[in-house]
Amino acid sequence: MPIRPSDPSKQRRKKTADGNAESRPMSSILHDPTGLRRFPRYSLDVRVSAKVFRADAPVELWGRSMEFGQDGIGVTLTGELQPGEVATLELTLPGNSAPLKLRALVRYRDGLRHGFEFLARDDLQRELIRRTCELLAVGR
Repeated sequence: MPIRPSDPSKQRRKKTADGNAESRPMSSILHDPTGLRRFPRYSLDVRVSAKVFRADAPVELWGRSMEFGQDGIGVTLTGELQPGEVATLELTLPGNSAPLKLRALVRYRDGLRHGFEFLARDDLQRELIRRTCELLAVGR
């Protein structure tokens, strides 16, 4: 089952035994309670554009990131994409002036929240993503 991205209000909700939700503050590293993720996720708020080519017409959306990791990103978009679609994402990472373009697979959608898994990346993109995660890990 896919992991849901963090709540934009910076609160993590956890169901208690009686089914009620309890809130607690999140750290800058978003923990994966199921252990399914290969890399940790970090809070990141940057503008993201997403383009998908569909048979009837291309779709172009924009939104804001919520979380970022070496293998993917959580984004709230202005419209809906379907799980399984491949999108071209464009975003500018902190400390960089040039936008980064990545191909990504929509792994899940919950309303306007989308989870993307990065697809083929070249060595420069991998290094840029890795360095960004290191910076986010130390809270810069």
